Order: sequence, then structure tokens, then C-alpha cells
Amino acid sequence: MVALVVVVAIGLTVSVLLLRDLITSQARDRAAIAGRHVVEEISTERYPGPVPAPEPVLRLQIVDWHSGEVLAASDAMRGLPPLTHDHPSRGDFRVDTSTCVERDGEDYTDCYLVVGYAVADSAYGDVMVLAAARTPPVLVTGTLEAVLIGTSLGLLAVTALIIWVGVGRALRPVELISDQMEAISVTDLHRRLRVPRTEDEIAHLARTANASLDRLEEAVTRQRRFVSDASHELRNPIAGMRAKLEVELSDPRPDPRERERLLTDLLSDTERLENIVSDLLELARMGSDLAASREPFDLAALVRKEFGDRQEVADLHVHAPVEVPVCMDRLRVTRLLTNLVANAERHAHERIDIVVDLDEDGYAVVEVHDDGSGVPEADRERIFERFARLRESRDLDPEGSGLGLAISREIAKAYGGTLVAGRSDLLGGALFTLRVPAEKGAETA
Repeated sequence: MVALVVVVAIGLTVSVLLLRDLITSQARDRAAIAGRHVVEEISTERYPGPVPAPEPVLRLQIVDWHSGEVLAASDAMRGLPPLTHDHPSRGDFRVDTSTCVERDGEDYTDCYLVVGYAVADSAYGDVMVLAAARTPPVLVTGTLEAVLIGTSLGLLAVTALIIWVGVGRALRPVELISDQMEAISVTDLHRRLRVPRTEDEIAHLARTANASLDRLEEAVTRQRRFVSDASHELRNPIAGMRAKLEVELSDPRPDPRERERLLTDLLSDTERLENIVSDLLELARMGSDLAASREPFDLAALVRKEFGDRQEVADLHVHAPVEVPVCMDRLRVTRLLTNLVANAERHAHERIDIVVDLDEDGYAVVEVHDDGSGVPEADRERIFERFARLRESRDLDPEGSGLGLAISREIAKAYGGTLVAGRSDLLGGALFTLRVPAEKGAETA
């Protein structure tokens, strides 16, 4: 609003100056036209009587150049002294000035714009022809400034009112959105904002806020499910360990061999708990700092080094014909690949193939094939959920936590990549495909 007042003040000042100059120029031009007409007429003869004065210029004088005596005048100037004693500067023939005359017996002053022309060898000799036009009252009385100031203040008031009403109406939906956002809490994240039908920025803001609430609700739901699943996974081994200890402690004559077997079972349960806790900590650490940890290396060389001589469970073959430069965290990528290969080893019958290459889109691709029974199409997304384990996985690895594939996908997503499951056309079993952006031109270690 202050800026608007400043702009209006500057515009008002400029307008006043321009209008005053325009009105003054028009009045002076009328006097100049009347003066030039007199100059033309006295070039050959004198006036027989008063100098004729056209409307609205009624004041004309012919003044002797040397003595300043008024030689002829219009009726309105008869018997009055010269309007001005100014003469044109050297090399010029025209003078522009102004003068004010007090009226006899009145507390009022008439002001005139005077134009004078120097005329040599006229019918009156060397003379000055003076023509005067009354200064427009609007300039003398301040009416122009009053009108412009009043008009500007009126426009400013109307503009301020329009802005106040318009801004209030425009911000009312924002205030409504703010009130609705304040009413939403963690317990009712299902609520959404009403989207106006205006299809403007306010509607876009409401849609953006609703999208953010969708993501927040999904994250909270996933977190709650994760906590519930984690509690369930931790409760089972802890309950089993407690029951075994209570049974053993209740036996008045424990068998040493049974106690040794109990301790062995407890150690197995402890290892499973340790694995679950380690995976949970890994998921908790995989936050905003995950993708910040990067180093350039050759993904193909890493796969050859880690799995090239690995023949523990199945016949494993690595196909990495070209260098595949990436910029990621080497340890986490190693864990991702280890999870995939360990999963393939659990389900493979005889053979596993790992293929590392670059695709035409500039992505590094790692494919892990096995000749096992494969993953049913309906479960190819579910296996990446936390603690999700198919029946075959539970039978083959009862001590597993069900977090390996979830961690692997989180690592891939953190570096702008993807990890999906499918069917292997190469070996007929499961296929896990990792795609991450390659770093062309990066120095690999």
C-alpha cells in the first residue's frame, strides 16, 4: 500500500507539472498569434484608433523601443503603462514574460502572460509589440492542484477498497485451507482439504496439500505396519526363548544333554534376534544420508570380486564383459547384491547366473538368474515388503527375517534405481533385475 501511495504521489506531481506547462503554453500561443498579427498590420500603416484586440487576447500595446512610450493600445490597455520593459536578448526578436497588475480599489491582482516582438522600421518606427493573455485562473488559484489531488485521493481510496476486498476474498480460501490443516492430526490423516472449483493457484495449493497428506498417511501407515510386524517378529523368538527357559528352570533334575540342546536352541534364537535387530537398524539408518555416501567404482569388477569364485551352494557364473562405472556406496551395494545372491542360492537347484552390463538408456544393469521354482507373478511385489516371506522361503530358511529384499530395494531407490522381480528366460527360475544410473566418464577404483 505504501508503494501505491508513492507511485500515486509521483504520478500526481508529474501530472500537475505537465498540465501547468500545457495550459501555460496554450495561453502564451494565443498571445503570440495576436502579437504577430499586429506586427504584420503596422509594417505599412498605423491604426487610426485603438489597436483591435481579438478574443480572448484583449490587451495589446505598441511601445516605442527607445523611450518606452505607449504609442497605441487596445481599449483594455488605454492609458496604462507598458506591460513590460523587457527587451529581447541580442540576436533575438521575441521576449516571453509575465506580469501582475493590481485592480484599483480591489484586493485582487490580475496576472498576464506577455509576449513581445521587436519590430524595426514599422509605421510607428522602432517599436515593441506587446500582447498579453490572462493567466488561466486554474493556475493562479490552485484549482488544478486541488482537482488533481482530490481525484487522486478518490482513486486511491477506491483502489485501496478494491484491493482490500479483492485480497480478502482471494485469501479467504487460504485461511480456510489453513484452518483445515490445523484440524488434521496424526489420528485422522484420512481427512482431505476441499479443493475449490476456481482452477487457480488456490486450487493448486489445495491439491498439492492433499497429495502431501496422501504421502504422509501412506508413510504413517507403513511405519505403523512396520512397527507391528517388527513387534510380531521379535515377540515370537523371545516368547520361545522364555518358554524354553521356564521349562528348563521348572525341571528339578535337569538332564545335562537336554540343557546343552536347550542352550544350542537359545543360541540359534539369539542369532535370529540379532539378525532381525541388525536389519531393523539398517532400515532405520537408511534415511537422507544414504544417497550422500558415494564413491566411483566399477560395478562389474565388484561383482567379479565378490561372487566370481563362489560355488558354495549352486554353480554360479558371472557374466560381466564390459566396465560398468557407477557412483554409489560400495558397502551398501555389496550388501544389496549379497542379499540377491543369497536369495538365489536358497531357491536354486543347480545354477545361478549374474549378468552385469550397460543398457541403451545409460543405466547399469545387474541380473541375478536362478533355476529354482521362481516367484509367482502375484507375489513379485509383495516379497519386497518388510517381513513378507512366502511359504517356500519359510521352509528353506526358517531363521530368516524377511527384511533382505526390502533393504535391497530401499538401497536401489536411494540411488535413483529400481529393483524388480520376474521370471528368468535364461534359467527358468526367478530373475531379480537391478537398474541404477551409470556414471559415464567417472574414474573407477
